[in-house]
Amino acid sequence: MTVSSVRTTLLHAVRLLLLLLLPASLSAQGVTTTAINGIVSDVSGAEGGAISEASVVAVHEPSGTTYRAQTRAGGVFNIPNMRVGGPYRITATAIGFEPDSETIDNLNLAENRRVDFQLKRQAIQLQELEVTAAEDEVLNGGRNGAATFIGPEEVDALPSIKRSTRDLIRIDPRNDGNYAFAGRNWLYNDISLDGSYFNNPFGLDDPAPGGQTNAEPVPYDAVEQVQVSVAPFDVRQGGFTGASINTVTKSGTNQFRGTVYSFFRNDALQGNEVRGSPVVANPDLSYNQSGVALSGPIIRDKLFFYVNAELERTDDPGTNFVAARPGVSGFGVSRVEASVMDAISERLRSAYGYETGPYEGFVHETDNNKILAKLDWNINENNNLSFRWNFLDAKRDNPPHPFAISAFNSGRGPNESSLPFRNSGYAINNDLNSFALELNSRSTGFANRWRISSGSSIPATRCCRVLSALIAI
Repeated sequence: MTVSSVRTTLLHAVRLLLLLLLPASLSAQGVTTTAINGIVSDVSGAEGGAISEASVVAVHEPSGTTYRAQTRAGGVFNIPNMRVGGPYRITATAIGFEPDSETIDNLNLAENRRVDFQLKRQAIQLQELEVTAAEDEVLNGGRNGAATFIGPEEVDALPSIKRSTRDLIRIDPRNDGNYAFAGRNWLYNDISLDGSYFNNPFGLDDPAPGGQTNAEPVPYDAVEQVQVSVAPFDVRQGGFTGASINTVTKSGTNQFRGTVYSFFRNDALQGNEVRGSPVVANPDLSYNQSGVALSGPIIRDKLFFYVNAELERTDDPGTNFVAARPGVSGFGVSRVEASVMDAISERLRSAYGYETGPYEGFVHETDNNKILAKLDWNINENNNLSFRWNFLDAKRDNPPHPFAISAFNSGRGPNESSLPFRNSGYAINNDLNSFALELNSRSTGFANRWRISSGSSIPATRCCRVLSALIAI
């Protein structure tokens, strides 16, 4: 048995072992890459026009990542599993022909862009010719179904009060303003981050991890592109009857980049009057979102990093009402008397050792911390490896349910007839720790994407107070 036959036998054995280790059924995963295809032909039309065995090289200019393909019979070529974004410089060469190049500003997520070349015959070596062309973003052969693409320019330009991807997907005309598409409940969507399953497995309150604490699972500044598909032709996208919302995060390039940002607002920027009359209760509120991002090369053209860390601190009014006192009137004054609330609080403290907390002038805190780290390794021209880790630690204070266990269906307040104590509410936590590893490979006869992801998610941990005190008048 020759060395070549032994190597072939081992290769088949490894492939069979991988097939046996795969689960019986695989859930659909989001797409993380882009692709190009086209035909290289002779501009003169000689010998049928098609040029076989021509070389096509695509270079992602910011990172120097190189992708290479050779035309088959008919001059056809394909380069799958390419990095999203751009610009790309694509060059076609063949022996006896002048090279031809084209520059593409951006390749969208899950796109398969058509790029054709017509080469001129040459007798001597000529200077390279560069052609720059524009393509319609909506009507083109690279689209594979009814989809909305939000590229890097749109992510930077679109306004977002909360700095959330929800504000980005609202530009899709099939969206209801939140996460429902084409009249379908958001429970039937498929949400993915860098191709990994990112739905809310608990299924309550919000479709994405962190939603119950009003937190985004990843920093908004780390988002590079978003794709929304309702009926994609791509067989890699499936397992949903609503929409597929696929987000791809940023990666490092050959240029070092750093970002420091902070967004702040408080009650001084918000009105507190109704028809010209001031509201008696004027609670404090504040919002601050701050973060830092850093990216660049570890080894130029080979290994890159991207890191983004962000914290968010929000103080929302726990109540917009104050208790009734002699001589106090106006908007925001409840019928519940302060003396009654004080007596109940003192009784619970002395008899049961329970602290009710205040019943007016308090705030509910919403805090979260998140980190995203990413490594991209250009192993060679045929293999690219990517590793991502993201972490979320979020907590939110919530008031008691507005109507559950309320007397005379008056609600649990705060309102004109009911006032709760602060400790009548509860805190809810969302924790997320996610890892993803992806290997994209290309060869003359095949292209493959291998990905493994793992993570732990605590969608809802409710920490409730022992007692609940409520006064309704």
